[in-house]
Amino acid sequence: MSDDPSLSKAYDLKTPEDSVRLYRDWAESYEDDFVAENGYELHAHVARIFQAQGGRGPVLDIGAGTGICGAALAQADIGPIDAMDISAEMLAQAKTKGVYGALIEADILAGLPIDTGHYTGVVSSGTFTHGHVGPEALHEVLRIMSPGGLAVLSVNAKHFEAEGFGATFEAMSPQLRRLDFEEVRIYAETAQFDHADDLGRIAIFEKA
Repeated sequence: MSDDPSLSKAYDLKTPEDSVRLYRDWAESYEDDFVAENGYELHAHVARIFQAQGGRGPVLDIGAGTGICGAALAQADIGPIDAMDISAEMLAQAKTKGVYGALIEADILAGLPIDTGHYTGVVSSGTFTHGHVGPEALHEVLRIMSPGGLAVLSVNAKHFEAEGFGATFEAMSPQLRRLDFEEVRIYAETAQFDHADDLGRIAIFEKA
């Protein structure tokens, strides 16, 4: 699917308002139009790595969208899980999964209405990338994590250095107990469209 207008718009977002508009219109068909049709599997990698690293709840799913990452975590018996997203319509879809506790509509770039140190785990799939959320939000992620907490966040590998994620992680290193990375395919090997071979760089870190 080389000319999906919604996918093109997702890669061309400029502001939080752009995100709200896109995902308002895309929420009901997102899993059919994007996830199923393109073989999107980044959320499954994030959930798999979180489980393999011993992740546990309470977990915040940042940029939860329709809840596919949370559903994968729940299948691994990880919980409780809360969902956070900038789009009310996407959160409404996530609610139907039946795996989330709190549904938090917020813009992480403006700060989250969450107490410092509240979450033992944080996951995010597909949110930290060009046009969505940049590295400046990583400090807010760290703030809401408890000491020793685990975060597993995907970053579009193409934009990792160019958008400043590498430099930001390096600057955060004194606040981290450990930091590792793993590269994975964003889409299935059978995918055939312009971004089919895109890679995600999964950041795996624990708060000191």
